[in-house]
Amino acid sequence: MKHVGKMKNNSAKIAVAYRTLPNEPYSALVVGTNGLPDSHHDSLMSLIESDSGQQAYELAEVLATRRFPDGTVMLAYLHTNGHLKKVPTNLVLMTPNSSTQIPLDQLNELIAKDKGVEVKDLALNEENKSPETKKQASVPNSDSEENKKLVAEAPFHPGYEGAVIETSKQDGPVTASDLRSMADKLFKEAQALRRKADEMEPPKAKTTKVKKAATVNE
Repeated sequence: MKHVGKMKNNSAKIAVAYRTLPNEPYSALVVGTNGLPDSHHDSLMSLIESDSGQQAYELAEVLATRRFPDGTVMLAYLHTNGHLKKVPTNLVLMTPNSSTQIPLDQLNELIAKDKGVEVKDLALNEENKSPETKKQASVPNSDSEENKKLVAEAPFHPGYEGAVIETSKQDGPVTASDLRSMADKLFKEAQALRRKADEMEPPKAKTTKVKKAATVNE
């Protein structure tokens, strides 16, 4: 199964959101699954095991468009609650099945070699969309313009600095600037979701009652 593994130093179970990061080919962004609330853990694992999860080039692609039971966008929740951590790829062991484990740095090298590129070229960003998503849908109906817009505007998606804010501020507090940035991205996502909802079920036109003015006969 893709996107799952464990840390080499303590065997902690993880889900790998990004196998590599822009300008940091030997770093990954992971989620410690044991630290999640039960409902969120189960939702995350169900998504990973789904066709959408297994077809995704990077797990973060579908995390940015799916929600936990409480309604929060998965990737945004994991980020704002400190569950996304940057780690060296050589400390991650991918475990596609119970009898196989391979260091993530070696896996990335194999993938890069197979695609005829360098490891640094595997990372997602705005200009470099994943090879798989150029050929096939990673989420249902992702070819529609509205879904492309929804994915593009989803907070903390590839191309936004918020996706890797943990990589540069792991030891520092969240600043007012960070919060404003998150609020702006969440507002954009809310707008996209509103447009999607209106497209699926156009809002009913409001009717206003006009009171006729009373006339006085002289």
